[in-house]
Amino acid sequence: MLETDYLVVGAGATGLAFVDTLLAETDDVHVTLVDRRSAPGGHWVDAYSFVTLHQPSAFYGVGSLELGTGRIDTTGLNRGMQELASGPAIVDYYDRVVRTVLLPTGRVGYHPLSAYEPGPDGAHRVTSLLSGAATEVRVRRKLVDTTHSSPSVPATHRPRFAVADGVHLVPPNDLPRLPPGPHRFVVLGGGKTAMDTCTWLLQHGAAPEAITWVVPRDSWLINRITTQPGPGFFAESIGAQADQLEALASADDVPDLFARLERCGVLTRIDRDRTPSMFHLATVAPGEVELLRQVHDVVRLGRVRELHPDRMVLDGGEVPLPPGAVVVDCTASAVEPRPGQPVFQGDRVVPQLLRLPQPAFSAALTGWVEAHHGDDQELQNELCAPVPFPHALDDYPATMLATMRNQHRWSQHPELRRWIRASRLDGFGAVIAGADREDPAQQAVLARFREHTPGAVANLTRLTTALGGVRRG
Repeated sequence: MLETDYLVVGAGATGLAFVDTLLAETDDVHVTLVDRRSAPGGHWVDAYSFVTLHQPSAFYGVGSLELGTGRIDTTGLNRGMQELASGPAIVDYYDRVVRTVLLPTGRVGYHPLSAYEPGPDGAHRVTSLLSGAATEVRVRRKLVDTTHSSPSVPATHRPRFAVADGVHLVPPNDLPRLPPGPHRFVVLGGGKTAMDTCTWLLQHGAAPEAITWVVPRDSWLINRITTQPGPGFFAESIGAQADQLEALASADDVPDLFARLERCGVLTRIDRDRTPSMFHLATVAPGEVELLRQVHDVVRLGRVRELHPDRMVLDGGEVPLPPGAVVVDCTASAVEPRPGQPVFQGDRVVPQLLRLPQPAFSAALTGWVEAHHGDDQELQNELCAPVPFPHALDDYPATMLATMRNQHRWSQHPELRRWIRASRLDGFGAVIAGADREDPAQQAVLARFREHTPGAVANLTRLTTALGGVRRG
């Protein structure tokens, strides 16, 4: 039998950020990490090779180890902005987190290729996926279940549509291994994976007219320039946050809110002639948007229901499938709708999103709260109120209201406030705190923060109430 203080199920971004902070903030706890994959990194292990972070490497990962070098890209679609780690680089990073940070403490046991299952009478069991050997685990403090927000990824998900014989259906992972062309491509999905796929195809020689893009719903997108940390991007990032607060305070309704966010440059869209009906926090550079606008054969008939060698059947009708087309399945959902639940539940912790859109920061903060307030569940859940993910546009006011309420709670806790300001995963708190008192432009931005924050909270409360209240999950 194994004994441990914390049994953490999942060695992905959430689990590792939680454990890293828990260890840094305590002297004696022992953690056992269990993961079904052969390497740490969660969904990144199964990701397509050309995936990158949406947002800068500077505030992703775990608190104790930098990701990347802080480089400003000088070429490519991300030119002029902070570097974005590639999928392989992230997998390597998480391997280093486990090998060089966590295991050397002597307080972590890591069990890859292993499955967790609850045993009878509250027991815990870890089973090797190779040998089938089962080990009982005695947990002295808490089970930490990081699977609540686990994404579905193209390489491992099962299509939710019928596929007839003769259809060449592949995940984006297979694209770099295709035999020589010419090829005709049909990309299924309107989210960031589909955008990455179309971008990769165009950058690697596919003609725009060789791509058919099936987009069930158009999406609002975050303009990446507004997510840049560091004092050098104060106007672009902190200024954009002030613009966002003004929009949140002034909007008459949800359509007006998104229109205002677009006008001030916080959000963008690919097709200027269509009003998006989805916002899943995908973040893009202006250059990506311009490149994606080159794809003109866009099918908007809802979701695919059936694929046949000669046609696609969708919610709204049928369209021909080009002969011999390579159909790229990008329909896996990055965030499955799941009901929210308390983060702290007695001897169980269920990390969830606490600030939009930063899951790694949220998990690290949860680890800090567990380390410092492990015996006060009421305070823990007050500090770690889950933020519902916006699955529809009407969800966004409730999501932002929950985020702002959490920010306010944290600001009233001096020790937590200091930790946030020092955390590399926060991204922006230190930039705001370090604003140049002699710079009138920066001080004007901060004045707008103070001016619009109360109005934003009041208006978000009004909008959320009108839309039926805060949805959990």
